[in-house]
Amino acid sequence: MNLDLTWRLLKGGGRKGLLGTWLTLGAVAVSMALLLFAVAANYAFEARADRSAWRNPVATTGVQEKGVQEKGVQEKGKAVAIEASRHDFVRDKDITVVDLGALGAEAPAPPPGLARFPAPGEVWLSPALKELAEQLPADQLAARFPGTKGVLGEEALLYPGELIAVVGRKPDAPELTAQRSDDWIIAKPPVKVASLAGEPTEDAEAYQVLALIAGVLMIVPLLVFGGAAARLTVARRDQRLATLRLVGATPGQVVGMTVAEAMIVALAGAVTGTLAYALAAPLLAGIQIGGGPWFVSDLWPSPLVLGGLLVAVPLLVGLSAVVGLRRVVVSPLGVAKRETPPAMRFVRVVVLLAVLAAVPLLSRGNAVGPIAVVIGLAFLCVNLVGPWVVGIIGRVTARRANRPARLLAGRRLVDDPRSAWRTVSGVAMTGFVAGFLCLLSPGVFNSTGVTGQLQIAVPADQTAAVAEQARTRLKEAGITATVKPVKKVVAVALGTSADAATVDRARTALAGLVPGHTPTTDADDEHFGVQILADVRAGTVVVLSVSFLVAIASAGITAASSILDRRQTYGLLRLAGTPLEVLDKARRAETLIPLTVMGGGAILVGAFCAAPFMIGAVNSTGVITLLLCVGLGFAGVIGAGALSRPLLNSVTADPAPRPD
Repeated sequence: MNLDLTWRLLKGGGRKGLLGTWLTLGAVAVSMALLLFAVAANYAFEARADRSAWRNPVATTGVQEKGVQEKGVQEKGKAVAIEASRHDFVRDKDITVVDLGALGAEAPAPPPGLARFPAPGEVWLSPALKELAEQLPADQLAARFPGTKGVLGEEALLYPGELIAVVGRKPDAPELTAQRSDDWIIAKPPVKVASLAGEPTEDAEAYQVLALIAGVLMIVPLLVFGGAAARLTVARRDQRLATLRLVGATPGQVVGMTVAEAMIVALAGAVTGTLAYALAAPLLAGIQIGGGPWFVSDLWPSPLVLGGLLVAVPLLVGLSAVVGLRRVVVSPLGVAKRETPPAMRFVRVVVLLAVLAAVPLLSRGNAVGPIAVVIGLAFLCVNLVGPWVVGIIGRVTARRANRPARLLAGRRLVDDPRSAWRTVSGVAMTGFVAGFLCLLSPGVFNSTGVTGQLQIAVPADQTAAVAEQARTRLKEAGITATVKPVKKVVAVALGTSADAATVDRARTALAGLVPGHTPTTDADDEHFGVQILADVRAGTVVVLSVSFLVAIASAGITAASSILDRRQTYGLLRLAGTPLEVLDKARRAETLIPLTVMGGGAILVGAFCAAPFMIGAVNSTGVITLLLCVGLGFAGVIGAGALSRPLLNSVTADPAPRPD
């Protein structure tokens, strides 16, 4: 019976009631879509780490110590292959080159993406590298990889378009026996392995840590927004439920109808958000982090996690809807009379201060989990303190008001600080994110390298011989260059006017000159540093974009919902002769005043949480990012309020009191 009555009340709420339902559904849909993205980002980095693990094999001794029977191990602890890797470059793009050699008569299990273990002289190229080798002249790229060529499958790639080559070698080939330098350009020296089932690299683990922190920065505001979605049009629902209590409905029936109504709408919103995310996933896969874009399959969590979110989101909304019903259940007459609720307690501020005090203590260790938890708790505490501060702001505003609009705004903030906080909470949360990231934003990387110059790391006792061989190779290739041995490096000066094609021809001519060593430019040496900075900037943009979507959606939806909640109050004020312009000014003031205070406070809290992890001084990039966030935040809230003005005109067009 409760479900039937709930459905009837949901359908029979009239045009304005249905608008409130659609607002709630839209809020949940936005939350679900962005929540899926935040969760999937962590799974995406994990998928990349799993696919690249074979490039970071565990040495044979490691297997013996652990006593692990790995897949593909012919005999426990017995080396079956040698693997080494390095980085090459073409057109300033990174190429990962993996050299493999089988040690036994029987070929071991191949790496992922290969149909078989590569035989000596056999080369497997990624689809993108194969295509590029066919496009460029052979003396610029293809000649570096002579031999029978195969194509790697997606299982071997970090991302679509990755440039990677797997080269089969004899186990005694110089590429697998020569000592390699400890230059960071060389990914891994030759390692004897019992299996190609390796473990995630340090880089992959670092990206997973950053993804976890970014996930917290995105997920917590989404959870807050999703919970707030259940409280949209709360005044209208409280009035309706209070009326049902007064005519005889039991507390259990009231709670049941509330949960049923909220969860029906939330489930529809969650399904809608999932469909919207499915449509957006191919576009999101184009975000380049870690060197390239994503496979669309990486951006989907497992079916178990997806099903859990489809259940958890409606449950969260249902639980949030029940919170606050105590007034309705215990004192329905007070709700019907529109009594001002009691003020909130200072203990909310104490909780926030306690969490902030723990931030510097936890930052001394390397435990990422506790740090992420504290950041999440700081987020939630800002949301907890928000309504309390809004109530204080309302009292101060009402006391110092010298105009009707300010007085109305102050009284409204005092009367319902939670509703006023919901309107600005999204932007305040974005302020927290901006304050956190502004201190950690990397500056612009300025290259100091010399253009048109290659260098090759060489053993100290071989520099003269290698320099002479380099001159011969370059002359045979028709390349004019100055070759000089300098300590443990052979420098090849091509001239500042050398174009990219000439540089790549020189790379190809010098390939294999020193086994396991790659001719690189200064830009190549800086490639990964530049990439990391670009990835941090891209991650900052993604996190802030999600935060702004939440903030703008929250401001727009809650502004419209607030008008629907107070349409009878607006009607009575219009009957009393209050100009519409005064009502609109009061509505803007009750948004912008707490936004200024809480937005600034949230920025300071975010900066405080980031300060222990800050390296160096604040750079201009971080300051500009912060200023843009502040400007966009205010513009978004003002724009959302302007878009809801037609609704205010609509609800006050017929100011006669309505029976609901």
